[in-house]
Amino acid sequence: MNNLNEYIYKRKSIRKYKIDPISIEILIQIKAQIDALKPLYPSIKTHFEIADDVKNPMSLKAPLYLIVSSEKSEGYFENVGFMLEQMSLYLNSLGLGSCWLGMAKPTQNQKTELPFVISMAFGYPSEELFRNVSDFKRKSLSEISEGADSRLEAARLAPSGMNSQNWFFLCTNGIIHVYRKKVNPLKAVIFDKMNSIDTGIALYHLFVASESFSFEKLNSFPERKGYIYMGTVK
Repeated sequence: MNNLNEYIYKRKSIRKYKIDPISIEILIQIKAQIDALKPLYPSIKTHFEIADDVKNPMSLKAPLYLIVSSEKSEGYFENVGFMLEQMSLYLNSLGLGSCWLGMAKPTQNQKTELPFVISMAFGYPSEELFRNVSDFKRKSLSEISEGADSRLEAARLAPSGMNSQNWFFLCTNGIIHVYRKKVNPLKAVIFDKMNSIDTGIALYHLFVASESFSFEKLNSFPERKGYIYMGTVK
């Protein structure tokens, strides 16, 4: 298992931050981790940068923000979710909190021509950094999965927009077919993006919980009514 595994079972979204600056030494480690991020789809170009401000309709203010951009290619939302959740758990390992910002926008020109996708607040928390696993408010495994696999608990605890958990896992013969919920066309403009990013987050939790991990879209797979097939974990 990945050495970030323990943080899956105690992380939480931090919405209150101290104004304390993050040291140069810690920032160097964060930038090195960005350079070492494992993508879900290595062929998709991405860009991460650190900013000290974003346009955020919510009242949350943090010392720093991760700004993520990506080329628009099939699977790029899942890829961003997979990579940025790595940063969230890594920040926890440094004693820092984070929070996904689904509606925030950059306030300054980015150092890339790739389109902006999403941002994440981070910094030293002014509230408890961790919680007990019993404090997670999540759907039961029976609501989001069929079949048994020991890795599913890690995916169940993954964060999602509005805690919606719009995913489903079908487990059979040691593999996990991954789906996300269909939404009506009026909602798709917003929710297809967020549900796809959320699926990437859950996939990273599966990666962390796996001894070995591969992900691909199969030509033949079980259909799931009301859901879109996203790929299969082996």
